[in-house]
Amino acid sequence: MRTFDPECLRALVAVAHSGSLSAAAQRLYRSQSAVSEQIRKLELACSATLFLRSKRGAELTPAGRKLLGHAQEILDAHERAVRSMQGVDLAGSLSIAVTDYFHPSGIAALLRRLRTSHPRLQLHVAVRKSASIEDEADDEAYDIGLSMRILERGATRRTPSGVQRVALFREPMAWVADPSLRIAAGGAVPLVVLPASCAVHRFVARALAARGIEHYVAHRASGVAGLQLAIGAGLGLSCLNASALPAGLRPLRSIAGMRLPSLPQVEFAMLVPPAARSTLVDEVVPMLAQVLRAAVPAPADAADGGVERPAGQAHAS
Repeated sequence: MRTFDPECLRALVAVAHSGSLSAAAQRLYRSQSAVSEQIRKLELACSATLFLRSKRGAELTPAGRKLLGHAQEILDAHERAVRSMQGVDLAGSLSIAVTDYFHPSGIAALLRRLRTSHPRLQLHVAVRKSASIEDEADDEAYDIGLSMRILERGATRRTPSGVQRVALFREPMAWVADPSLRIAAGGAVPLVVLPASCAVHRFVARALAARGIEHYVAHRASGVAGLQLAIGAGLGLSCLNASALPAGLRPLRSIAGMRLPSLPQVEFAMLVPPAARSTLVDEVVPMLAQVLRAAVPAPADAADGGVERPAGQAHAS
């Protein structure tokens, strides 16, 4: 009977989430050849190809996607067993404030896995704006916050004294629009944004104004899910972090013959207010940091700076 080595399954999850063997090797603190060998062992055990490799990275095949679901369940069960035998049982109640921009398509599944892995740990999750999460970090509004900062050149924002800040990862931002969007050459660009209190909204307005690109707010969504729907409906141009880009859309460099401003990266981090520090929080933070870092897939297109579009269209063919 063939069995799966948990370390090989861990390599599968890392490659799937990071998008390449080299990135997975860095996450696992192993050589790329070692990770490649682990994937090869899994493919032999499955008698199937699990990844399609190209210059752009590694993409799961249907067999790979099928095994990925089983792999996560096996690794979760493995972690529960280890914690049980070691006498480590995370139990208690924590309030978590999460930015809407964090991996919108995967956050629900991630929370479900956490509940399955730690049934006695009650997480009370509230989706909030990063600005409020940052501003209330020295209050008692939550136990752990997950926020996103725009790493804008020249901008400084200090973490309040006593607040523990755990940097998770950085990723690029990207301009994005649906192929159905049409803009006349030289015409004003319709924007799809969140309310004016959103830092990304304010950044977009400044960046376009600095480039001399005329624009107007065509649709104001209340959250990132609504923003994605509006983008998909072709209502306008928007700016999102790489892991929040709607499926099937690639980043843009220009629109209607106008070169779009270059964009900085964003950084996701966990914040722990001083009043929230406890034994439970100290145990949960490193576990949660590992889970959150592994949950976000590497951007497939944002790293290359996007693609050009001819005038009159808003997305690459």
